[in-house]
Amino acid sequence: MLPLDCFAALAMTQDVDALPRLRWNGTLERIRSFVGMRRLVCVLSALCLSAPALAQQANGLWLRDNGASHVRIAPCGDALCGFVAWVQDPERASEIGLKVFYDMKPSGPGTWEGQAFNPEDEKTYTGKMVLEGDELKTSGCVFGGLICKSVNWTRLK
Repeated sequence: MLPLDCFAALAMTQDVDALPRLRWNGTLERIRSFVGMRRLVCVLSALCLSAPALAQQANGLWLRDNGASHVRIAPCGDALCGFVAWVQDPERASEIGLKVFYDMKPSGPGTWEGQAFNPEDEKTYTGKMVLEGDELKTSGCVFGGLICKSVNWTRLK
């Protein structure tokens, strides 16, 4: 068992070498070991607590694979929504601000399910988003997933 003044010295300094040379048999080594373990536990705790923050997020600005539009995906309530942010064709400028993905809720790691609106045919489909790195695949399906159309997106921001 360590004397109380050793714990006080340990609490007051991060630099173990600054501790006075203790003459108790192995006490200094035990203090060094304790400080090393404490640092290891702190680092591991920080990594574990930050794991949700490291999870893949679909938030951001996305470029459609054909270059015709950008979509901004952002939280809306407890889900994600996607809005048209830019269109290449000036005749489709009225689509800017249109919600094309809504109620997209997590359904697994890097996947969300909800609704997808297609401005080209003005229909709403069962939607799914799958994120892999900076690539996002969105799909809209009908007839319980029997017929689906997918679009690939690349993260811009």
